[in-house]
Amino acid sequence: MSALTEVQQNAVRELMRVSPVAVELGELFAAAGHALHLVGGSVRDALLGRLGNDLDFTTDARPERIQEVLAGWAEGTWDAGFQFGTVGFVKAGFKLEVTTYRDEFYRSESRKPVVTFGDTVEGDLARRDFTINAMALSLPDWRAPTAFIDLHGGIDDLTARVIRTPRTPEASFSDDPLRMLRAARFAAQLRFTVEPAVVAAMTAMSSRLSIVSAERIREELTRLLLGADPRVGLELLVATGLADQVLPELPALRLEIDEHHQHKDVYEHTLQVLERAIRLEHEGPDLVLRLAAVLHDIGKPATRRHQPGGGVSFHHHEVVGAKLARQRLRALTYGKDVVEPVCRLIDLHLRFHGYGSSGWTDSAVRRYVHDAGEELARLHTLVRSDCTTRNKRRAAALAASYDDLEARIARLAEQEEMAKMRPDLNGDDIMALLGIPPGRQVGEAWAYLKELRMEHGPLPRDEAEAALLAWAVARGLQPPTRDADPVEEQPDTGRD
Repeated sequence: MSALTEVQQNAVRELMRVSPVAVELGELFAAAGHALHLVGGSVRDALLGRLGNDLDFTTDARPERIQEVLAGWAEGTWDAGFQFGTVGFVKAGFKLEVTTYRDEFYRSESRKPVVTFGDTVEGDLARRDFTINAMALSLPDWRAPTAFIDLHGGIDDLTARVIRTPRTPEASFSDDPLRMLRAARFAAQLRFTVEPAVVAAMTAMSSRLSIVSAERIREELTRLLLGADPRVGLELLVATGLADQVLPELPALRLEIDEHHQHKDVYEHTLQVLERAIRLEHEGPDLVLRLAAVLHDIGKPATRRHQPGGGVSFHHHEVVGAKLARQRLRALTYGKDVVEPVCRLIDLHLRFHGYGSSGWTDSAVRRYVHDAGEELARLHTLVRSDCTTRNKRRAAALAASYDDLEARIARLAEQEEMAKMRPDLNGDDIMALLGIPPGRQVGEAWAYLKELRMEHGPLPRDEAEAALLAWAVARGLQPPTRDADPVEEQPDTGRD
């Protein structure tokens, strides 16, 4: 079977699955006097045998007309992309978007693309980013000999696994500089090779990415990192200078190494950690873990110090790295749900290295678990991935040491319900014992008891109470006397 035949079979199999809703939609537009085509990524993914339930279409109908045609047929519509000619809707479990033929380009000073509507599918395809996304399939009769439209050799590039632009890459990237980042993203997602002419244009025009909004850059970077081989995409960003615009901390890891002060190649180490972390993922691509792997050592350039005798140190690079990561991720408009766990992982990724040499008390193990919080499983993965030494004996020793730590965590968790890690007394207990109202002092007492819990494990209630009373007295509080008999209330006789 030739490669092309396999591609055709993939497409037929995928299109048969989606054809009922796609054909019905095509008939709807044809009856209204308009053309409709399955287009772009949907055609590409059908040819690759990986088409999902998100389908993209293009048409000569203007946005207002698209809404009219869909009225009464679509199960739910949205118009978030209406100004760009896109109407989205749901039908039969599929998420569909229909977009008017269009051109799109940036003015030199603008961060937002200018969109103009076109009149032909040929013009629409010519303005698309890459040849593999510049194919279309006419509907409703997608089986017709002329239904498949490929004016720029997209199927040949798909077969050859090459990323190429329909026009010159300079013209394409001038229209939308984000396409340079998309080239790296598709290389990571599809494991395709980027054509040398495209790489050259990316290198020459990398500074143009500065006019693109941080939100659009964030989305492409996220897709790149969640791809099948993000290393390929990141290396392309660094090689072309695009990383200087997107993630400058990554190329900064290419620290100069001289004959007197040798140290591990931090950039190469970082890419290896990312690859190892991906292999250890349990439930599919994990953005937080992958970002932490990429950023875990970005504090090293700022903390590098040459030591007597030819050594190099990076003291506290995890603290500096967490701070730098927070700044970069916020600049890329990532939300708190991403920023905080990534920074926590970076801050904690070195703590384990004191475990095997000095030995940890149960208190230190509890604190490790407490500080990791919900990121403990990811921290386990990051720490194990961070061991990229080629010294087999050292690698085995580190792995065995971390196995031992995880076993201790499991034992303590079983004995002490460590995941809860709450003080032995709650807020109501504290207020009753110390005779204080809700407020700052209750919080301070609760924090003290939590520290006690981590240090000693669960305490019997009487010991926890005694410790809290001693803490309160030392701070000038006067808890009520606990062993005095309550005064019996006398009945009111009405007399003075």
